[in-house]
Amino acid sequence: MEKKELICIGCPMGCTLSVELNQGAVASVTGNTCPKGDAYARKEVTNPTRIVTSTVKVEGSARGFISVKTQEDIPKDKIFACMEEINKIRAKAPVAIGDVLLKNVAGTGVSVVATKAAERE
Repeated sequence: MEKKELICIGCPMGCTLSVELNQGAVASVTGNTCPKGDAYARKEVTNPTRIVTSTVKVEGSARGFISVKTQEDIPKDKIFACMEEINKIRAKAPVAIGDVLLKNVAGTGVSVVATKAAERE
């Protein structure tokens, strides 16, 4: 059996988790004090995902950049490809919070959305 140690990010407790794997499948999770810890550990060792946050240049606004994020988690191994695509985006003002600036980033099926507004100059 393989054993992995994690710090849970499911709640503010930050529990130390032990995950035992048997041929790549989760056999047990210990150390969690809430159900979120168990769910986090199982997902983290079998299919880790992340929300990606960044900034995008805005043309036609006094605000030079706006913050953006992926609408959902993407596979952890797609983060660098996601950032390459985000770095190419140039938004045109006006931009509202929630506007989709990029669809299907890095082939994940997930959109990148604005998390800040930018008014036209």
